[in-house]
Amino acid sequence: MKTYFAKKEDFGPDTRAWYHVDAKDKVLGRMAAEIATLLMGKNRADYTPHVDTGAYVVVTNAAHVRLTGKKMTDKEYERYSGYSGGRKIRKIPEMLEKKPDDVVRLAVKGMLPRGRLGRSIMSKLKVYPGPEHPHTYQKPEKVDVSN
Repeated sequence: MKTYFAKKEDFGPDTRAWYHVDAKDKVLGRMAAEIATLLMGKNRADYTPHVDTGAYVVVTNAAHVRLTGKKMTDKEYERYSGYSGGRKIRKIPEMLEKKPDDVVRLAVKGMLPRGRLGRSIMSKLKVYPGPEHPHTYQKPEKVDVSN
């Protein structure tokens, strides 16, 4: 019996499933781990590590995620421009106020493979700070992630 390896040609945008995750009162890290699993396609029987076999994931209510422990006071996001003095640090309350979708996006991005494959997987993640999203035509299946 031969081992099946998925091919890139078998997974076009019209063949992928769509999932909807409501992030309201969900723990950020646990939710991000399940979203990363759906994006990579690890929940499928035909999962292949070097091929993007995953689905599209729509996340709503990103502004209402929950953090455990002392992360609300201690967690920081760091950027560096490459210039002297170009290091910028933002705390999590500031991020949740200004760009709550980036909090979820960065948490999921850290759980995906690096490189070209990770960037193509990341493009299938759609994050919105409020309860509305423009992807109702795709009929995303509601997924309940653990708390």
